[in-house]
Amino acid sequence: QVQLVESGGGLVQAGGSLRLSCAASGRTFSSYAMGWFRQAPGKEREFVAAISWSGGYTYYADSVKGRFTISRDNAKNTVYLPMNSLEPGDTAVYYCAASSVSEIAPTQISLYAYWGQGTQVTVSS
Repeated sequence: QVQLVESGGGLVQAGGSLRLSCAASGRTFSSYAMGWFRQAPGKEREFVAAISWSGGYTYYADSVKGRFTISRDNAKNTVYLPMNSLEPGDTAVYYCAASSVSEIAPTQISLYAYWGQGTQVTVSS
């Protein structure tokens, strides 16, 4: 089992940047693919980005491609999501999640068994 804690959210103006971090407990962090998802008010949770256990595979939602970059440091049990050129449409609670389907970068919510509590990102216009 792995426990996940997100940090780095906040309020930023459109065009600004934030970097989200997700710290994982446990010694098996490198056994999991990691993903970021977000949920805006009144909307369903949606995929943002994912990375395989080795970092060799990454995948992004079209809406964030070229602006967000997912990375991981297995020695620090941490996954990162630097977000640039933020838009009001990026406003949401951002969640990190861990998937045992570790060889790829899964996009489906159902493949993720472990979730953090989320961190709020608000982008003002």
